[in-house]
Amino acid sequence: MPHSTHQTGSSRRPFHPGERLGLHQLPTAAADLILLGDLTGRYAAGSYSRLASGGRTLVLRADRQGAAEHGHRITAAIACHVARAGGTADELTRLLLHPDHEGGRHAQHIALRSGQARVLDYIRRVWASASAAVDSTRVVESRQHAYEVLAALRDRIETTPWRGERGRTALRVLRAHLNFAQTAGGPLHHASERQTAEEAGISRTTLRIVYETVLKPRGWLRRLRVGHGREGSTWYLGDGSADHHGIPAQLSRFRTTQYPPDPALEEWPTPETGVAADIDSTVIGRLMGHDAFAHHGLGSSALMIIGALHARPDQTIGELVGSASVSRATAYRTLRRLADHGLVHHGGETWSLAPRALEGFGASLPDALPGPTAHPAHGWDAVAQQYGTTGVAARRKALHAAERAVYREALARLSEHRSKAVVIVRDGRQVLVPAPRPDEIPSAWHAPGGCVLNPVTGRPDAEWRLATDGRLILITPSDQRSYDELAAAHAEALSEWESAA
Repeated sequence: MPHSTHQTGSSRRPFHPGERLGLHQLPTAAADLILLGDLTGRYAAGSYSRLASGGRTLVLRADRQGAAEHGHRITAAIACHVARAGGTADELTRLLLHPDHEGGRHAQHIALRSGQARVLDYIRRVWASASAAVDSTRVVESRQHAYEVLAALRDRIETTPWRGERGRTALRVLRAHLNFAQTAGGPLHHASERQTAEEAGISRTTLRIVYETVLKPRGWLRRLRVGHGREGSTWYLGDGSADHHGIPAQLSRFRTTQYPPDPALEEWPTPETGVAADIDSTVIGRLMGHDAFAHHGLGSSALMIIGALHARPDQTIGELVGSASVSRATAYRTLRRLADHGLVHHGGETWSLAPRALEGFGASLPDALPGPTAHPAHGWDAVAQQYGTTGVAARRKALHAAERAVYREALARLSEHRSKAVVIVRDGRQVLVPAPRPDEIPSAWHAPGGCVLNPVTGRPDAEWRLATDGRLILITPSDQRSYDELAAAHAEALSEWESAA
């Protein structure tokens, strides 16, 4: 998983190819993580949950899945450190399986539980993911470097053509993620879909469409981990490099439809919108969440025109077609709409913003003849009221708050159902009441060699085995505890229950 590495002040000797990688060649943070483990809990976020019991007496036992996720994150972080240092998969294996390295406990536990072949396969998969992540990301050495990376990314966003309605919506979503990344201090950040939709001023349905059709395929965003509970998804901001490798848009609406119907008409033979985009995305990021720029209000095209005119005043229609990535018809229609509110003025062939246009206040020119619908705006709230979009953002936030409450209530009920355990209190001590063993199977299903017969087909099932005491055990790669551990835990609980009873 990509993450920032703070290596300033490190006295590590540089690693040369062909030399065996050791702890002394790694950054201090990497060496400490390998030797001591995750002492600060940096990689434990979201791995554990502890919910209320709803009034019943429950034993809150350790979450083995959370512990496994925590261990996997530590392993992935170590793999990224080794990949950045130019190491190999064999050197990663040696570091993880060293008995004195606390950071390799997860891999060592897999080796003890499932064997050497299973842990080597696991390390190979982690190494492949870490190598791909390191090749597609950059090392951020300091907070200042992180801000420089984000500033360069903002410049790239502002000079990229965002054609069509879907492209303009994608820009709003990407600008929302850039706001989150600036708050987080780097390209790696956390954000939920509802949070992003509120920031961009669009619906969740539209948000998911631009994720899948524009931003993810073109390399602008990568979702590293899906959010759960109160934790948002983990995202990484890319530079849109996939946009230059011939990846077509999945839907034709992403590009402009302004093509000539017939070459005999001697019209333009190429898309009308040029590639010389130039907008101020900071202005767009500040205005896009307002009701005035909702779908049935001024819309995304007005944001693009305002951003282009703020970046470079006094532009002609032809220049706005390229700088704002809009078609000629859209530019005329949007400028007319903004001019009706006194937000833009034109002198001759050029257009410019009104003095207080960014605050939503329009102004009429002294020598201009007001149109039948033209009247200066008195703030963005007045513009939203005129278009009937007042309260769209508030209703969206209220809907999202209700959805979050229902979702968290469902998670609480599910967690209680999954982890419920009844106890009795004996001499001030809680004693677990053992649940019935769910792995009892009829003797008719037993087959020679410890195999289990499938009652439907009558043939042995490779995924199921019989333990030495006749119990049923499922063998899958996702097993977190061996059968001996399960049997020992049940025997211990049964012994405590019988002694207490």
